[in-house]
Amino acid sequence: MNKAVLKNLIAASIVLGQLLLLDAAKASSPNIVLVMADDVGIEGVGCYGGTSYATPNIDRLAMEGVRFTQAYAQPLCTPTRVELMTGKYNHRNWKYFGILDPAQKTFGHAMQSLGYRTAIFGKWQLYSYDPPELPGASKRRGTGMHPKDAGFDEYALFHALHTEDKGSRYANPTMLEGTATGTGVLKTYADRYGEDIWVEKILSFFDSHRDTPKFVYYPMALPHWPFEPTPDSEDWNPRETPAPDVKYQKDMIEYMDTVVGRLVDGLQHRGQREDTIIIFYSDNGTHLSVRSEMQDGRTIRGGKATSQQTGIHVPLIVNWSGHFEPSITDALIDASDFFPTILDLADVPAKAVPDSVSKELDGTSFAPVLRGEKTQHRESAFFWYDPRPGWDKENFHRSVFAVNHTHKYFRDGRLLRLADLPLSERLVPREKWTATDQAAASDLEAFIEATMQGTPEPPLVDAYGKPTQNTLEKIQSMNLPNGPIGHQ
Repeated sequence: MNKAVLKNLIAASIVLGQLLLLDAAKASSPNIVLVMADDVGIEGVGCYGGTSYATPNIDRLAMEGVRFTQAYAQPLCTPTRVELMTGKYNHRNWKYFGILDPAQKTFGHAMQSLGYRTAIFGKWQLYSYDPPELPGASKRRGTGMHPKDAGFDEYALFHALHTEDKGSRYANPTMLEGTATGTGVLKTYADRYGEDIWVEKILSFFDSHRDTPKFVYYPMALPHWPFEPTPDSEDWNPRETPAPDVKYQKDMIEYMDTVVGRLVDGLQHRGQREDTIIIFYSDNGTHLSVRSEMQDGRTIRGGKATSQQTGIHVPLIVNWSGHFEPSITDALIDASDFFPTILDLADVPAKAVPDSVSKELDGTSFAPVLRGEKTQHRESAFFWYDPRPGWDKENFHRSVFAVNHTHKYFRDGRLLRLADLPLSERLVPREKWTATDQAAASDLEAFIEATMQGTPEPPLVDAYGKPTQNTLEKIQSMNLPNGPIGHQ
């Protein structure tokens, strides 16, 4: 046998062995459904101490699953979504608001490489955000990632193309529907509600691929502004939607819980509940105009768009019936951790994931926490936050900071103590730092610098992409009941 033939046989044997290994792993691989709410902090959920809204379905997932008390997201949706889907901190791959760099690889691509069927249903807003009349918009419009290229076999998405064409996400919703092999078709559903359709599509996707492991990413629209009636509201009428009013926020959060319950029940009815891991998370804190009550007697103002705890401290619940023991954990989690965790939960050998997909991930898998393993997770969570440039981002700025269990430290030298009461924090003047404060500041500063090392920061720009200087946290003191952040 000549060397060329022998070499080809060896190569074929290696490929065959990898395929057999992958097929064997796929046989035991669980389905994974990642549900991400849009704009709700921990105060919006009953199991975290919120009392303003009834959330029995999410609370049940927490009671029967793993509830994280120290989970974080970026303060706004695009920063979180980009970090979540790529497993990289924003300073490594940030482009513009409402844009996902089309050169990036997502967890959808990774799961496809592991033999999963993949789908995304919900909100996209990562392709073209700026309206045409915005100064500088011509350089950014249509420069993001099209859903067909994002690693999903099927999609049905609100705001998948240009901002001015997005339509409604709630009553009479418009969504781009398609597959990885086509550009999709815009469709409007008269007299229907967006979340209802997306849950139906998730369950239909499960029906269509019963014998194949499935990964579904469900970035919800609820309970994001505009605050409008839901099908459970007394004045629900899809043909006469009233002007947005914050009074509907209660209905919207509770309908968020309703559709989560409908999804869980649908999987149970299909006999696929025990084979499916359900993850519930949120992309940032609650809208600034919303006030919510906590069982400790406090009234919490939403902190979306700010680096306050109310802007970044979000719910995270993971439930896999019969596999993950019910528990509550204070393991620190940030958005970069989901990519490696999902790969870990897929129960497929890591070598099956191409290096082009899995390398350079910043996140740390929290699957060992879910399995109850005695292991040390991350000690600090990192945030590089600057949503510019982009439409309605003129009041924003860059903040680089890190959080541990007791403190928050900004790269500009500010230090805050985190109180035992969730969502509470207090700025500590440097002259009043204790030895404990100093140690925390030193540790967090070192963590920030180590994380940033070797990666040049994107240049500072204004909302329109022009060079600028940074400002301090002026947005924290702004009163924006329905202002700029309402457009997202």
